Amino acid sequence: MAHRNWLTAGVMCAVIAVIVAAGVFFYSDRPTSADSRAMILPVDPAPLVVVTKGGDRSFSIEIADTDPEREAGLMYRQDMPDDHGMLFVFEMPQQVNFWMHNTPMPLDLVFVGQDGKIRAIKHGEPQSDAVVSPGVPVRFVLELKAGTAARNGIEYGDLLRHPAVGTVSGPGMPPADNGDAPNGGGG
Repeated sequence: MAHRNWLTAGVMCAVIAVIVAAGVFFYSDRPTSADSRAMILPVDPAPLVVVTKGGDRSFSIEIADTDPEREAGLMYRQDMPDDHGMLFVFEMPQQVNFWMHNTPMPLDLVFVGQDGKIRAIKHGEPQSDAVVSPGVPVRFVLELKAGTAARNGIEYGDLLRHPAVGTVSGPGMPPADNGDAPNGGGG
């Protein structure tokens, strides 16, 4: 009888050791939206430039171009420099909805079309679950600290320039006119 209890205890310890080892093996340091830690992505080497009536405005950016990165965004981020932002890149133009759940910083949300032009600028309130949407399909969203767009003269129709924001045709967009169309192309 004592031998069977010892054997059972040994098997239980082995099972616990396997569970712990599996947990360590599959553990990832990269935070997700379920974590209470901010996700920090690498800063892209190319600056994002917004062409405004008052001149070019340059920002260092992190690029969120995967579902987990877009889901986490700037959640839990306490602060960031005034010349910094996060660019959300979607595979194709679409209606997007953002919220500020677990985001302690107030933000400007700059919604950008496939052509790189700003379609809307909205404001996000910290920790709010209210939906922030441009009301039109967009391909990119640039998040900046609240007030940055106004301070820099960034407005509807301004153009964003960055390698991730191309003006080439993509899914759901008509092909670019290369001038080879009958009757001179263009409209």
